[in-house]
Amino acid sequence: MTEVVLDIADLSAGYGSQAIIEHITLQLVSEEIAVIIGPNGAGKSTLLKQVFGLNQHLAGDIRFNGSSIINVKTSDLVPLGISAVPQSSNVFPTLTVSENLQIGTYASPPADKKAARERVLQLFPDLRSKLKQAAGELSGGQRQMVAIGRALMSEPQLLLLDEPTAGLSPAYLEKIFDLILQIRDTGVTILMVEQNARQALRIADIAYVLANGRHAHSGTGAELLASDKVRRMFLGGTGR
Repeated sequence: MTEVVLDIADLSAGYGSQAIIEHITLQLVSEEIAVIIGPNGAGKSTLLKQVFGLNQHLAGDIRFNGSSIINVKTSDLVPLGISAVPQSSNVFPTLTVSENLQIGTYASPPADKKAARERVLQLFPDLRSKLKQAAGELSGGQRQMVAIGRALMSEPQLLLLDEPTAGLSPAYLEKIFDLILQIRDTGVTILMVEQNARQALRIADIAYVLANGRHAHSGTGAELLASDKVRRMFLGGTGR
């Protein structure tokens, strides 16, 4: 399938009147993983938050399935088919894993809640034995699974992930990247901001590099990994 799910055109956004990103243009095709990388302060998370209506729109447009979502309330984006997982504070620590997943159905209930939960548990089998445990008692990797699982409970078409491997052990880092591939293979389109750039590019269908709030480079993940300029400027050297 090749239809454009997300079309960002000449977008500028920030906080108040201060632009953090300017003139950003990108497209995301159905069932792709798009990765946004770049140095700290490049505006990566600002871009992701603007898609989910969490900061100040200044110029340009964002179209989801052909319709503009500028000025659409964040609470109304989930029923449209967009879910997001923030970088931090992304679980309810005093609630059980089961209750966290249940919350994911509130904004946009799936046709069959039990079937939706079972699909999540098939993706994240580590959580099956933790359903009655408080989410705050889990490891960082398990909490991230809960957060992503909750976002998937509304059966989104587009999943936004902000630094999904931040602070995770190397073992869980690889596991989360593998799970992101599995989620894509279920038909979910993914837009992801990630600091672990080299690993993220390995799973990216398309990738964008931001620098100083502007578009610097784009291409397939493989193309950016092979680019001497991108490796030298953003990936920590010339080696692969």
